[in-house]
Amino acid sequence: MKPQRPELLAPVGSFESLHAAIRAGADSIYFGVEQLNMRTKSIPTITVDDIEEVAVTCHTHGVKAYLTLNTVLYDYDMQLANKIVKECKSKGIDGVIASDFAVFEMCRQAGMPLHISTQANVSNLESVMFFAQMADVVVLARELTIKQVAHITSEIIRRDIRGVSGELMKIETFVHGALCMAVSGKCYLSLHEKNASANRGACVQNCRRPYEVTDLETGNQLLIDNEYIMSPKDLCTIAFTDELIEAGIDVFKIEGRSKSAEYVYATVSCYRAAIDAVLEGTFDEDKVRYWLTELDKVYNRGFWDGYFMGKKLGEWTKNPGSIATEKKIYLAKCTKYYPKIKIAEFLIENGSLKADEPLLVLGRNTGSDKVRLMELMVNGQISNQANRGDKITFPTDQPLRTGDKLYKLVTSDV
Repeated sequence: MKPQRPELLAPVGSFESLHAAIRAGADSIYFGVEQLNMRTKSIPTITVDDIEEVAVTCHTHGVKAYLTLNTVLYDYDMQLANKIVKECKSKGIDGVIASDFAVFEMCRQAGMPLHISTQANVSNLESVMFFAQMADVVVLARELTIKQVAHITSEIIRRDIRGVSGELMKIETFVHGALCMAVSGKCYLSLHEKNASANRGACVQNCRRPYEVTDLETGNQLLIDNEYIMSPKDLCTIAFTDELIEAGIDVFKIEGRSKSAEYVYATVSCYRAAIDAVLEGTFDEDKVRYWLTELDKVYNRGFWDGYFMGKKLGEWTKNPGSIATEKKIYLAKCTKYYPKIKIAEFLIENGSLKADEPLLVLGRNTGSDKVRLMELMVNGQISNQANRGDKITFPTDQPLRTGDKLYKLVTSDV
C-alpha cells in the first residue's frame, strides 16, 4: 500500500517567515499572538489584529493556518485568551493548538477546532483516546521513539479512534528544530533564576550557557568534554523521513517560530523535497547528504536523531549559539520595484557587492529569496562592483516592496 502523504507544518513568527513557508511548499503554518504563546519573548511581531491577514494569506495559497495558545494560563489571562479564540473562529483560522483545559473549553464553546499541544505531554494511546473527546489532532511528546509512535498510530486505525469531527485522530510530531532538556519543554530553570517562566514564553535559555562544574572537596574545576551539558543538539530527522512516514505520522512539524525567514524557507524546502521523494520512490542517500548540507547553512546547534531511535540522551552541543555554515551581512534596501518590467532597485547602504556573489532578499511579503547576479547594473551602467551609495537594479519575478532588505551570504567562521 502506498504511504500516506503527511502534512508539512511550518513555523511562522513574522510575515517574512509566513511567505517563506508558503513559497517553500508548506501545507500548513502555525503562529502565535500577543503574550499567550511559547515564543512571547522572542517574536512579538504578530498581533490579534493580524489574525485575519494571516488567515487570508494562507487560504489564498491553499495553506492551513493554526494558532498556538499553549502557555500556562492564569486567571488574568482569560479575557485575552477568549478574545483570541473568538477572533480565530471569526477569521477562519483552521485550528488552535493548546494544552490548558481552559482553552479547551473556550474552543468547545466557540466551535473552534482544537489540537492538543506537545506541552500536554501525551505519551500513550489512552491519553489520545481521552483527548479524542475534544480534539482531532494530538502533538505527541517529543520523548517517544518511532516504535512507540507507530504503535499509537496503528492502534488509532485498529480501534477506529475518532476525534470530535468524526475523522480518525491525527498524530503530529516534531521532525526538526531545537530540543529542550526538559520533558516536552516543561522547564523551570528560567523561572527560578529570573522569574521568567519558560512555560509562559519568557525563557531566558539558562541551559544554553556555559557552566563551570566544581569539585567541592578539592576545589578543582572540571571540564566535561567542552560540551554545553544542558543544551541538546537540534533534532534532525530528514535522513529517516521514510521511517517516519511508514510510522503513520499525519503531521510533520518543524520547530522555529523565533527563527529567520531563510531558516523557515530552507527547512521547509528540504522536508518538502524529502517527503515527496519518499512518496515518489526516489529517496536516497545522495539526496539526504544534499539536504543536510542545505540545513547546515541556516541556524542550528548541530544535529542528532532526538529520541526517535531510542538512543540515550547525550548529544550535547559544543557551541553556545548557531553553527550555521552560512551567515548574512546586510547590504542594501529596496527603493523601488517596477512591476511592468519586473525590475527591482536597491540602494547599497553597507559594504560592497561584486557580480556572482550569493545574495538573499528578505521582505514582509517576499519571504526569503536567494538571488545571484551574473552581471551588475550599477547606477544605470554595467559595472564590476557596487559600493555604498550606489543603486543597483536587477530583474525579479517576485514583486518587492520598498524597504525589503538585501543581504550578502558568506561562509561562516563558526
